[in-house]
Amino acid sequence: MARNEEKDSKIVAAATHWAHRMVTNGVPLADFQDVTNNLSSWENWCEAWMKRGEIHALMGEGSFFAGQLISASEHFRTAAVCFHFGKFLFVHNLIQMKEAHNLTISNYNKALPIMTPPGERVKIPFEGRVLYGNLRKPNGIENPPIVIMCMGLDSTKEEMYTNEAPFLMRGMATLAFDGPGQGEAEFEMPIRFDYEVPVGAVIDFLEYRNDIDLNNIGIWGVSLGGYYAPRAAAFEKRIKACISLTGPFDFAEAFERAPALTREAFIFRSHSEDLSSAQNAAKKMNLSSVADKITCPLYIVGGALDRVIPPDHAQKLTNATSGDVTLNMVEDGTHVVNNRPYKYRSQSADWMAENLTR
Repeated sequence: MARNEEKDSKIVAAATHWAHRMVTNGVPLADFQDVTNNLSSWENWCEAWMKRGEIHALMGEGSFFAGQLISASEHFRTAAVCFHFGKFLFVHNLIQMKEAHNLTISNYNKALPIMTPPGERVKIPFEGRVLYGNLRKPNGIENPPIVIMCMGLDSTKEEMYTNEAPFLMRGMATLAFDGPGQGEAEFEMPIRFDYEVPVGAVIDFLEYRNDIDLNNIGIWGVSLGGYYAPRAAAFEKRIKACISLTGPFDFAEAFERAPALTREAFIFRSHSEDLSSAQNAAKKMNLSSVADKITCPLYIVGGALDRVIPPDHAQKLTNATSGDVTLNMVEDGTHVVNNRPYKYRSQSADWMAENLTR
């Protein structure tokens, strides 16, 4: 095992800052420790996680052919999240990134129909193209309310299983989707600041279904999705309640202090030519001129120890909106409060249930 001083600084940063997120969202702790303890170079990051994901994928295939569908779903889902974290910030090597990207999707799609509750892969028409999403509905509830889930800069719908669970357990459906610049849309469509447009397309798609309560639509967004969700709620009045999870109020400010890998990911996913172009794109992502248009109830989560999004951004959004606002500032919480999920996940899910079912 390489000593920390011999390791690439990016591996050291990964081991220090990503453990909570990856484990909270489905990577076994032992896998995280094995991979990060035995890597010394960032160049080997994606390959190492693909090898780890393949272990779980093979176990999934074995369980599936043995008819052990619960186990198969668990293994395929774990494989998918390992592949996802192999590629999520590995934007400098497109060959490896796309290979891991495809493995993420294929394994999660194997898990989706045999999950409990099961999920459905949906295709959402959008400006002559398609956005892909995973729709899951709670068992035993006809026409449930639904929570639309907006991804962040480096998250995708395949990372959302543990985030969906609190809503599903409380009788709400979930629709996690990859918007422009995210997951299955990141190669063809750049990040866009006016996220009410793709969210509007998602709601238009839902209106063609007869198994969802269209009068009770909530929206949830994580990290950069914590900007997207309130931005959409400001314009899309079909949304009844909104959760913003450690999102930026002014992304240009957050971008300047973001870790190098995060800046590189934004340059790539905004389809920017260089850092200057990316900075200009980031300037458009600012809630100051639209927050007062948010009239639905809003639940804001902040992490006082957040090194990615300045913690005062949660307070800025709280002060700027004109509707009913709840601020949950977790004093010992890091970015997305992945180190203390018990201090916001159940609380925000209860809040959403109260707003969508009353």
